[in-house]
Amino acid sequence: MPEEKRPKHVQIYTDGSSKGNPGPGGYGTVLVFGKFRKEMSQGYACTTNNRMELMAVIAGLEALFETCEATVISDSKYVVQAFQDKWIVGWRKRGWKTAKKEPVKNKDLWLRLDALASKHTVHWKWVKGHAGHTENERCDWLATTAADGKNLPPDEGFESAG
Repeated sequence: MPEEKRPKHVQIYTDGSSKGNPGPGGYGTVLVFGKFRKEMSQGYACTTNNRMELMAVIAGLEALFETCEATVISDSKYVVQAFQDKWIVGWRKRGWKTAKKEPVKNKDLWLRLDALASKHTVHWKWVKGHAGHTENERCDWLATTAADGKNLPPDEGFESAG
């Protein structure tokens, strides 16, 4: 009987930043799989911190070429609690409305993230930001550096929601 192939386990460290809320923003993502390491970042002309927190996770999951077991490590309670506390399940059931029957903010990104997360086995881990966690600090640097870039593209989802 053939041995069952276990999915690769990838660690995805993420952070988002915006200078002003809204204002110029960016995300930073670091993927680690064994000795493999990939860093990604992107800045946007006008966005919010929460959108960049979501984009950091989206970028990490979009970078996976096959179904994986992934641990997402983020300092965003907004992102982590949405999955750990199953807010996203309720939003889905209510047609992307909150418990107060208001539209879920950043729906465009939540839809993308929800679809990506469903392709993998994802574990969500919150870490305190700016507390000396090496990879979180690196993601913060990537995000803030991206936000400081020149000629940044628009965050189309933010622009259309505004």
